[in-house]
Amino acid sequence: MTDANRTTAPLVGEAMKKAAVAWISVPGGPALALWCVHLEEALLVVSGPGEQAAPGLADATRAQVTLRGDHGGRIVTWPADVTRVTPGTEQWETVAPLVAAKRLNAPGPAADLAARWAADGCALNRLAPTGEQLAGTALPADSLAEPPRETPAVRATRKPLHLHRVRRR
Repeated sequence: MTDANRTTAPLVGEAMKKAAVAWISVPGGPALALWCVHLEEALLVVSGPGEQAAPGLADATRAQVTLRGDHGGRIVTWPADVTRVTPGTEQWETVAPLVAAKRLNAPGPAADLAARWAADGCALNRLAPTGEQLAGTALPADSLAEPPRETPAVRATRKPLHLHRVRRR
């Protein structure tokens, strides 16, 4: 389906306009909270060296996007077609500076940031709705909670050898 023939559901369109962070999952991977920018009826996500980590997104053709409200509740979940914006193309020259201008805490001007993305091999991906909505109109029967992922930052705490008593004089 081409972008010209695709219609975005009103709920998806409004949620994308207000989104600064989206939960994005590629097939076989967990959902990750990623910074995004809404532009031309799609979400744009930058990942790679010096930017956010999004394993598998740069090579994916499909993804699932979940947008949440101000209080953390899910608004809508929809499937997306993923296309990578290639440096040096007309689309890159148009889109990359606009995305770089929205990047918070960016070091230097937007043009320099977009040039760094191209030089470092960062992926600028465009996630466009496929036109079908997965969830959002009905509440799920289960909690949708996932177990915590393994990480080296978590470790078991040891109990102290002695419990100290404070002596009063």
